[in-house]
Amino acid sequence: MRKADLPGRDVLWRAVGGQRRDVVLGAVLGMGHQTGEALVPLVIGLAIERGVVDGDAGGLLLWLAVLALVYVGLSFSFRFAARAGERASVTAAHHLRTELVERVLAPEGGAAEGRLPGELANTATEDAKRVGAVAMALIVGIAASTGLAVGAVVLLRMSLPLGLLVLLGTPLLLLLGHLLSKPLERRSETERERAARASGVAADLVAGLRVLKGIGAEPAAVARYRRISQDSLTATLRAARAEAWQNGVVAMLTGAFLALVALVGGRLAARGDIGLGELVSAVALALFLIGPLSEFAWVNAELAQGRASAARIAEILGAERAVTPNDGVLTRVEGRLRLRGVSYGSLREVELDISPGETVGVVSTDPADAAALLHLLARHADPDEGAVELDGTDLTALGLAESRAALLVAEHDADLFEGTLRDNVTAAAGPDAPVAAAIIASGTDEVVRNLPEGADTAVTARGRSLSGGQRQRVALARALAADAPVLVLHEPATAVDAVTEVRMAAGLRELRGGRTTVLVTNSPALLAVTDRVVLLDRGSLAATDAHERLVHRHGAYRTAVLS
Repeated sequence: MRKADLPGRDVLWRAVGGQRRDVVLGAVLGMGHQTGEALVPLVIGLAIERGVVDGDAGGLLLWLAVLALVYVGLSFSFRFAARAGERASVTAAHHLRTELVERVLAPEGGAAEGRLPGELANTATEDAKRVGAVAMALIVGIAASTGLAVGAVVLLRMSLPLGLLVLLGTPLLLLLGHLLSKPLERRSETERERAARASGVAADLVAGLRVLKGIGAEPAAVARYRRISQDSLTATLRAARAEAWQNGVVAMLTGAFLALVALVGGRLAARGDIGLGELVSAVALALFLIGPLSEFAWVNAELAQGRASAARIAEILGAERAVTPNDGVLTRVEGRLRLRGVSYGSLREVELDISPGETVGVVSTDPADAAALLHLLARHADPDEGAVELDGTDLTALGLAESRAALLVAEHDADLFEGTLRDNVTAAAGPDAPVAAAIIASGTDEVVRNLPEGADTAVTARGRSLSGGQRQRVALARALAADAPVLVLHEPATAVDAVTEVRMAAGLRELRGGRTTVLVTNSPALLAVTDRVVLLDRGSLAATDAHERLVHRHGAYRTAVLS
C-alpha cells in the first residue's frame, strides 16, 4: 500500500489548531487554576506565620478569607477549563471523522483500497478520538507548566536553592518523560493497526454470516478471527506494558525529585534560613508539584498515542486518488461507447465499439477481465494505456459526476440501504423515471406482492431482511429506474431461478430498447436478448458475434457460458 504524502504531525496540529479558540480558552483558565493551586501553600504558610508564629488573629482571619476566595476561583476555573478542553477534543474528533468519511466516499476513490470497512470505521472512531484528545492534553500540559513555573517562583522568593532545584530539575524530568514515551508511541501504532484489522475482519464476518453458515464455514471463520484477535490482544498488552512501564518510571523519578525538594527544604529550615510558615509552604508546594508532574506523564502518553493515530489517519487522507477529477461536460448523450487500445489490469489493448442504442453482452473467461472492465467503465480507475470514450469524449476529460450519471455501472454486489423498498428503487430516479416499468422489468413486482406492506415494506441495512434473489431484483430495479443513457449491468440475475431470469432478460430488452446497454455476464438467458456478444479471453477481445453463433462456433465461449 502506498504511504501517505500527508505527515501525521500535520493531521495532528491541523485538527487541534482548528479548535484554537477553545484550546486557548481552556489553557488560560487552566493556567489560572494551576496558579491558584500553587498559591494555596503560600497562603497557608502566611496564615500560619500570622496566626501561629506572630499570634495575629486578624491576620489569620484575613489570610483564611483569601484562601476561601482562592478556592472559589479554583472551582470555577477548573469547571470551565475542563468544559473548553472537552469541547475542543470532541469537536476536533468530529471534524476528523467527517474528513475521513468525505475522503473515503470521495468520487475519485483510492482511500478505501486494501482496507476492510470495519478497519476504516475503527480509524474514524477510535483513532479520531485519540487525536482529538490531544487538544485536552495540550491544555493540561500548558496548565501544568504554569503550575510548575508559579511554584518555582514562589520557592525562589522563599529560598534560592529550592527555586533553582525546581527550575533545573523539572526540564530534566520532562525530557526523560518524552524519551520514555517513544516505545509507547511505537507500540501504540502497532496496537491501533492490529485492533483496526480485528474490527475489520469481525465486521466482514458478520456481514457474511448467512453465507458462512450456508457452506458450513463457521469453524474456519472463528479460527481466522481468533488468530487475528490474538494478534490484536498481544499488541494491546505490549502497549499496556509500555504505558505501565513509562508511568511507573516517571512516578518513581517524580517521587525521588519531590523527596529531594523536601529534604533540601528541611535542612534550610533546620539552619534557620526559612521560617516555620515558609517550611510548611515549601513542603506543601513539593506535594503540590506531584500533580503537575504526574499530569506530564499523562500528557506524554496522550501525545504518543495521538501521534500514532494521526499517522494512521494521514495514510487514509493522503492516499493516492484512483482517478483524476476533471470538469468536462456533455451537452447531449447519444450513448456511443468505445474502448481504444485499452490496457489495464489483466486487459491488453482491447478495442471495442458499441453503437448508440445497442445491447451488447460481454463474456469473459477470466473474472479478472470483467472486474477490470467494470472498474474502467465506472471510473474507479483510469486505463494504463488507451482511452475509454463516451460519444467521442475521453471519460478522463469529464467530471466524475457527469460521467457516472451518463454511464451507470450497476455492479453485482450492490447493496441496498435501510428504508422502504420503494425508497431503494427510487434512490437515483428522476421525476420522469420509469419506476413502475423498472419494477416490472426486474421482477420486483413479485417481491412487492409477497411483502406484508408491499413497496412500503421496511428494508434493513444492506437488504438483509430480503433473500438474495429479492435483493438482486430490487437492485436491478434501482439501476433501471435511474434511466441512464448508458447502463452497464454486471451479473444481475445470479441469485434468481431460471424462470425469473428469462423474465428479467425479456424485461430488460423491452425497457432498455433503443438505449445503450452492456450486460457483463455469462448467463445464456441474458446473452440471448443482446444484439451481439463480445468475448474477452486472456485479457483480449477474442470474438464478437451473436450469442447463438458463438455458442456453436467458439469453444472458449461455449465453455464460459454453458459449463
